[in-house]
Amino acid sequence: MDRFQAMKVFMGVAEASSFTRAADNLSLPRATVTTTIQGLENLLKVRLLNRTTRSVSLTADGAAYYERCVRIIKELEETEAAFQDAARRPQGRLRVDVVGPIGRHILIPRLCQFHERYPDVELVIGMGDRPVDLVQEAVDCVIRAGELADSTLVARRIGSLSFVTCGAPAYLARYGEPRTLEDLQHHHAVHYFSSVTGRNFDWDFVVDGVSVPVRMNGRVAVNDADAYNACGLQGFGLIQPPRFMALPYLDTGELKEILPAWKSPPLPMSVLYPQNRHLSPKVRAFADWVAELFSQCPLLNGSDGEGVTAGECRYPARPSSYTVREMLEHENQLAGLG
Repeated sequence: MDRFQAMKVFMGVAEASSFTRAADNLSLPRATVTTTIQGLENLLKVRLLNRTTRSVSLTADGAAYYERCVRIIKELEETEAAFQDAARRPQGRLRVDVVGPIGRHILIPRLCQFHERYPDVELVIGMGDRPVDLVQEAVDCVIRAGELADSTLVARRIGSLSFVTCGAPAYLARYGEPRTLEDLQHHHAVHYFSSVTGRNFDWDFVVDGVSVPVRMNGRVAVNDADAYNACGLQGFGLIQPPRFMALPYLDTGELKEILPAWKSPPLPMSVLYPQNRHLSPKVRAFADWVAELFSQCPLLNGSDGEGVTAGECRYPARPSSYTVREMLEHENQLAGLG
């Protein structure tokens, strides 16, 4: 006896409450349906169905068996579908949302590589740090930083960001270089504020294995990572950017690392997508590609990036004379406005 076929026949009879209707739905002779159910009951040694001249209904054992059949058949079909999807070439429109710095510095410079590998995928990339409702906004996946609390999404960890505390030589020459965390109370910082709450983010350092927040004084606040870097380069205050963004300026001496004995805790990076049993080939392809990009750079793959130079990550550096004006012009070019 074909067990899976027998399960499908039994489910058909249970759902139709009729041998005749089940036979029609399954395109099988009625005699075959009857024989299959009898054989299944003989095999299990229980009665699955109550039969009368007017109706067919499940017994208590039949109801329990039906529930298990539904789960087994569904898992089998999903397993087969997963392998069939994997065999298909990724294609179609893929909408992703990513935090700006990762989009501009990591993804955009490598889009040709993705297109060459997956020419049938049309990428639509949104960049920002606001919360995104993937279902309502028809977004396939997002890349986000930090610990993730939304249990309705699947999170695939792809790496982490390390941070560096630094300042422009002109600022340090004017105000002195802090030697301890307590010295920071006498210094100014460029603030980065949340686009969601409008509040400034505190700095934090790992002290004896514990993350300790430090509230800084400041005279300017921004909510864009490139503008944050630009303000630090111009000496508005100390900054604590991702190391991969600061590295080109650390290499040229336009920024200097301070307080190297105290590190800011790394920030995990993840690709998030809805909880679907079938992960579409295009989403899987994009997640694999992004994970590959992060793995290629020690500043993004979970290590602290200590001693790494800009050339080792093979990502384009910003011009050394980067100013706020150039930053705005660059944003316009990305948006197709300039």
